[in-house]
Formats: sequence, C-alpha cells, structure tokens
Amino acid sequence: MIFHKLSIVFLCSASFCATAVAQDWPQWRGPNRDGNVSGAIIPTTWPKSLKDQWKVTVGIGHSSPVVSNGRIYVFARQGEEEVLLSLEQSTGKEIWRSAQPIAYEMHPAATGHGKGPKSTPVVYKGNVYTLGISGVLSCHDAGTGKLKWRQEFSKQYPKTSPLFGTGMSPLIDSGFLIAHVGGHDKGSLTAFDPETGAIKWSNEVDGPAYSSPIVVTLAGVRQLVTSTQGNVIGVDVKTGKLLWRLPAKSQYEENSVTAVAFKDMVIFSREGQGLTAISLEKQDSALIPKEVWNNKENMMYLNSPVLVENTLFGLSPLKKGQFFAIDANTGKTLWQGPGRIGENAAILNLGGTFLLLLINDGNLVVLPANAKEYLPVAQYTVATSPTWAHPVLVGRQLLIKDEQALTSFEIAAR
Repeated sequence: MIFHKLSIVFLCSASFCATAVAQDWPQWRGPNRDGNVSGAIIPTTWPKSLKDQWKVTVGIGHSSPVVSNGRIYVFARQGEEEVLLSLEQSTGKEIWRSAQPIAYEMHPAATGHGKGPKSTPVVYKGNVYTLGISGVLSCHDAGTGKLKWRQEFSKQYPKTSPLFGTGMSPLIDSGFLIAHVGGHDKGSLTAFDPETGAIKWSNEVDGPAYSSPIVVTLAGVRQLVTSTQGNVIGVDVKTGKLLWRLPAKSQYEENSVTAVAFKDMVIFSREGQGLTAISLEKQDSALIPKEVWNNKENMMYLNSPVLVENTLFGLSPLKKGQFFAIDANTGKTLWQGPGRIGENAAILNLGGTFLLLLINDGNLVVLPANAKEYLPVAQYTVATSPTWAHPVLVGRQLLIKDEQALTSFEIAAR
C-alpha cells in the first residue's frame, strides 16, 4: 500500500498559550493544537478568487509552516539536506536558512511522498524546535537561525523513526519539550529541557506513531494523550508516568489521527473500530477509561478532526474520501457528504462561522460551520501540486504549502 501524509493534533498548556499573540500560529494546528482560528478576518461573502501575495520555493515535505512575531518558519528538504527557513511574513523574503545533511532511506510504500519532513516545528520563548524525518531533534535560535542543540537517538534505539518516517509534531508543556523518539517497535515518549536538550523524563511505553499528542485535564488529572504504535495512552505530563492505555493495533501500524478533547472526554479513531469517545473514572489511585460512545459509520485515517461547539467534523477514508459531521455528545452521525473527495483533508475552524477544508489535490473548500449537509459556499484552487501540509490562517493571510512551494494568499474582507 502507499502510505500517505500523517496528520496529526492537540491542546497546549495555559503557560504556552499565553506566550502566543493573536496573530501567531506557533505550532501544529495552531495555538491550541486543535485547528481553531481566532482573530482571522472572515468575509461575510467569499470572493470568486483568492489574491496570491507571494510564492516561495522552500523544498519538499509535509511539515506545516508556523508563524511567530512576524516571521514564518518552514521545515523542508532541499536535496539531501533538511532545511529550516525563516521568512518575513509580509513578503516571503528569506531572513535566515539553517541546513544540515540528513540521510534518509524511504520505505518502498512511502516513496510517493518523498524524503521531506512530516513533523511541524514548534516555536517557544525565542527558539524553534524541529523533529526530522529520521528522528533528529533540533533547537534553533528563532532570531538568528543559530543551532543551539541537536539530539539523535541511534545509540538508544535500533531505529530512530517509524517505518514511514517521523510524523509526530513536538509540543511544549509544563516547561518541557515533549517528543516521541525512537522507531518501529521501540521508542520512548520523552520530555527534554527546551534550553539544553537534557532529558527530564522518559517512558518507553511503545514505539512512536504518526499522530501528535494533546495535553488535557481529565478526571482532574493533567495529562498528555496520544496514539503510539499500538495503543492510545494517557501520561502524566510532569513525570511521564503511564496513567492508562487502550489497545489500538492497526493492520499496517499507521496510527496517524490525533485525539481531540471535548468536555470531559477524549475522541479518537482506531482502524476497524470507528470513532470512539472515552471518559476517565477514578478507581483508588488508578484512572480507568470508559467508553461513552462509538461510531462505526465514520472513521479517520490520516486527517485530524475539528470541533465546532458540539459538532465534530472530519474526513473519513470510506467511499474514497467522505466528509462527515457527528454530534460530539452522543456520537450520532449528523450528515455524510458525497464520496471520492480525496485522500486527505486538513480542516480549520474559523471562529465557528466557516470551515476551511484543504484537500490534498490543491482544492480549498469553504463550508458553513453550521452546515446541515455538505454544501460548500466557495471553492478555490490554491495549488497545482499536492497539498498534504496543514494550512495556516492568520488575520487575512492564508499560507498554503504544496509539494515544493509556500504561497501566501489574502482573504479579502467583504
């Protein structure tokens, strides 16, 4: 089979969110790692076309751009180097470039996606952190591009990345940089000191998956929730202690959907088991996961869902790509769109008014957030090459990373 872009999702700490200004998009899926956009200039009537402001060739890969303090950071591959670029947000002009030779041999099933990184950087307190496709973790000074530290894990683990390349995007919480390092069959969820790279805690619970973690408080306990190679787990953020685990074995070991938090629940997808919501019950000193609902009519494979109040939106691989909406309280299917939409879609929630659905073929769909069926109000072609990277919207500026280039579009208010 051909392995596709690994998407992935997630909540950050209050301390981290406080450092991100309204027009920043400092990590995977935004300030709260959930695809929710705040502060965007949203038109009441969508234009016939989007105005492109600038376009820059940055390299291959599915890593999404991030934005902080007027700069865009893009992580990509150029030739045999992994490259981190800092661009001026308004013009796309290169401010600095840091490149390191990174050898990587692709799995035969993933050659169609290239050697480019899939993990999205995170910006925090003047640093940019990246996790390369082969599992190299790096810290750069966000202002100058100077490499401050780098860690690779070949001495600790037989393999330093999963079968199809590293896909999880690191996060910052409780003063830790947290990443799942190692590779197929053996790895560790690990917390690092953001300034030095020193390991603060490590849990060898499982090999890494391709999804990304979120941090949420459930049953009164602050915890990191993520998929691993064969499980969905909850881990104490401050100590790394395993709190609970649910089996999530998939045929090709491709867990690539990040959970979302809703009220006192976590919602996630497991291959062959559809979408599931769980809550946690305290029993003595243990946390026991309890199923709240299960929906087998819809599932997710590569993309990650978004919530608009009580409705969960996503793309199912069923019928070769089918958008759906689910009541997040009950798990009931509200509607399903037509099939053959595409292999992947990254979704943004524009303040509960509209959804932006970026399909992997370069088409951008605008859907009302209160839609009772799949009935777009606008559609745009934003690229002529594959768009697996997640889009970014800050203010009026929409950033789209395609196979090789990053394009800035203006969404004009009307």
